[in-house]
Amino acid sequence: MAIINPFVTQGYLSPHYFCDRVEETNYLTNLIVNGNNVALISPRRLGKTGLIHHCFEQQSIKDDYYTFIVDIYATKNLQELVFCLGKSILGALKPQGRKVWERFVNALGSLRGSISFDINGLPEWGLGVGDVKVPQTTLDEIFMYLEQADKPCIVAIDEFQVVAGYPEGNVEAILRTHIQRCKNTRFIYAGSQRHMMAEIFATPSRPFYQSTSLMTLAPINVDRYVEFAQSLFREYQKDIAEETVREAYQRYDGVTWYVQTILNALFSMTESGGKCKPESIDTAIQQVVTQQSFTYSALLFQLPSKQKEVLMAICREGKATSITSRPFLQRHHLTASTVQGAVKGLLEKDFIIHDLGTYSVYDKFFAIWLLQQ
Repeated sequence: MAIINPFVTQGYLSPHYFCDRVEETNYLTNLIVNGNNVALISPRRLGKTGLIHHCFEQQSIKDDYYTFIVDIYATKNLQELVFCLGKSILGALKPQGRKVWERFVNALGSLRGSISFDINGLPEWGLGVGDVKVPQTTLDEIFMYLEQADKPCIVAIDEFQVVAGYPEGNVEAILRTHIQRCKNTRFIYAGSQRHMMAEIFATPSRPFYQSTSLMTLAPINVDRYVEFAQSLFREYQKDIAEETVREAYQRYDGVTWYVQTILNALFSMTESGGKCKPESIDTAIQQVVTQQSFTYSALLFQLPSKQKEVLMAICREGKATSITSRPFLQRHHLTASTVQGAVKGLLEKDFIIHDLGTYSVYDKFFAIWLLQQ
């Protein structure tokens, strides 16, 4: 497959297009192959999922394990979690051949009548969430498969902290009971909300307490990013100044997704034989913001008026603290009750984030767009 732009902004392509993380890759890989479960904690968009994909490409894992990545961010209850788990496992097993996926399909006695097959005889996860009628039974079957698989398995559960908010209330205990019996399967629990992940794994009264190794991610070293970016530009007969990479990195505190997105835009703007300089960064950022303007308009339209007002206030502050204090309220012509009610909704919808007493708009490009309105 011809790669038009080597700066990947969605998913994982291959080790060649993955920047650094050598130490983190070795550390996570060694933990897993030596029989540990791992809680991987870092802010969103810093590259947790990419790191997991990269670990799964390592020689010590790639050929000897079945690997599954399950994103449960949008799930609301145990039924939806089980649905996502089953769908992800089947999707990963299908390319492995009939013998492999057939073992999993046969294990799902509670769903066997709902799994369909295409014209090539391959299974399709054509069922809906409602077809998982007894989630705990289906969960039992999935874990039974994992333990009977002909290779050891690694299951990475992305945005794991959402299980703490399920209405059933006992999902952590249910999962922990299954997982502690596993001999053939290791788990990576990836989470972006530090306080919630800490409560799950570091609170003595919670089921997962002291059951995993803890690992956090920091931004990639800026020198490594400079080397990575310049190397990929050179492959396409282009050049990028070191100070251009450093400025792009510093503007977004080294958060991987933003750096990659800006480099992607800068690469597309640079002609073959040309050199990308720092003065191009503002144009690149505006290009990204313009490309997303329709999406941003739709997002803003769906918000109630009070949430819009509070979102704009936080955006204008950049990093907002003491948001119910008199100075903040007076600056933005708000009331404490309006702020309290709106912030709850904005946090639930991921329009804003709250970290160590500071509120900010989650999507930094969205924040730029908002200030232009």
